[in-house]
Amino acid sequence: MEVIMTKVVASETPNVKITLRHSNNHNTIEEYARNAVMQLTRVFPGIISCHVILDHQKHEFEKNKLAEITVTVPQQVLVAKDAAANYEQSIDDCIASLTRQLKRHKEKLA
Repeated sequence: MEVIMTKVVASETPNVKITLRHSNNHNTIEEYARNAVMQLTRVFPGIISCHVILDHQKHEFEKNKLAEITVTVPQQVLVAKDAAANYEQSIDDCIASLTRQLKRHKEKLA
């Protein structure tokens, strides 16, 4: 009797869209956001797409850098929003929240 084992590897990278609002072009922040979102594929390899919105609020002085990340996975859309003093911190907080959400979603599927 021959046993054949196959392993499905998701080699497709998710489609990542980055939108900057009320801000000039920041290539380093865009690259940081793109790399952060790609880390989520380690938690849940079936991510279809991600949309990162970075916004600068002029009326708020302390936490004026907003990040909103929407992740689309099969049968679910996950969203995380956060505000911080800089974009990196707000992106990191969103990624931490999405990591927890993706782990919960993965447990429900199992």
